[in-house]
Amino acid sequence: MNDLFDTELFDTDGAIYMASRRDPQGCAVGLFGVPYDGTTSFRPGTRFGPAAIREVSSGLETYCPQLDLDLEDLAFADLGAVAIPFGAPEPVVEAVRKATTAVLNLGLKPLMLGGEHSISSGAVAAVAHRHPDLVLVQLDAHADLRQDWLGTHHSHACAMRRCLEVLPTGELLQIAIRSGTREEFQELRHSGRLVALEKMAEALRPLRGRPLYLTVDLDWFDPAVMPGTGTPEPGGFHWPQFAALVDELGITGWWPPMWWNWRPSSTPRESAPCWRPRWCAACCCCWAGISSRLQ
Repeated sequence: MNDLFDTELFDTDGAIYMASRRDPQGCAVGLFGVPYDGTTSFRPGTRFGPAAIREVSSGLETYCPQLDLDLEDLAFADLGAVAIPFGAPEPVVEAVRKATTAVLNLGLKPLMLGGEHSISSGAVAAVAHRHPDLVLVQLDAHADLRQDWLGTHHSHACAMRRCLEVLPTGELLQIAIRSGTREEFQELRHSGRLVALEKMAEALRPLRGRPLYLTVDLDWFDPAVMPGTGTPEPGGFHWPQFAALVDELGITGWWPPMWWNWRPSSTPRESAPCWRPRWCAACCCCWAGISSRLQ
C-alpha cells in the first residue's frame, strides 16, 4: 500500500470491484464506498448499496462495447468503504471530505459509491478546493435544494443546497429534475440551473475543458427499470438517455461520477438478478471505463 495513503480512513473488508486492486500505486482512479443512509426518510437500505454493487460486479463483462474500453486496461484501485461513524450526518460529511482529499493527494480521480445523497458536499468541497473552477452536474429525480428537512441541514433533501455552499463557482447544472417543492422549482427556473434532457448536450458543450463533477442519484432513472431506490418518483429515464450523457462527457473535461441512492431490496422483483447488475454495476463499470480517458 502506498506510504502516503492513510489506511485508517477506509475499511477494506468485503468484496473488491472487478478488475480493480487494493494498492493505489500506479492507478488513475480511486473507487470507494460510503455506506450511509442516516437521513433516509422513506425506504432505508442504501447503506448496503456499495457492497452489493461490488458483489454483483463479478458477473459482468469488463468490456464496454459502447465506449470500446475494457476495465482490465485501466489501472484503478478499490480502496474500500470510508470509515464513518453511526448517527448524525455532519461527522460523515467530514469523513467523506477527508477521504476524498486523501484520494486526490494520491493523484487519483475519486469515484464514489453511495449510500445516500446527503453527504455529497464533503466530496464536492474536497474537489473544489483543488479545482476552484469546478462545475457540478446533477442527475436526479429531485432538486435537493431544501435548506433543511426533518430537523437536519444535511438531509438527502438538502444535498445540492449544501453543495452550492462549498462550490466557489456556484455553477450547477440540474439535468431533467422532475420532483421538488414549488419554491425549489421557482429557484431552478429563475437561476437557469434546470436543464431539459433535450438541451443537455447544448448545456455541456460550453464547459469543455472545465473540471466537472458528476453526481448521479439512481432515482433519475425510471423506477420501472430501477425500482430499488430510497425515494422513487414516477417518470424518469432509461439507459439510452444516460448513454447519450456518457458520450457527451467523453469529449468534455470531467471527473468520474459520484453514485448515490441505490438500495438492494428484500422484495423479489427489486432484487432479481436482472435489475441489480444491469442498472447498478453496469453503470459503474461504464463510468470507471470512461475514466481511462483521463489518464
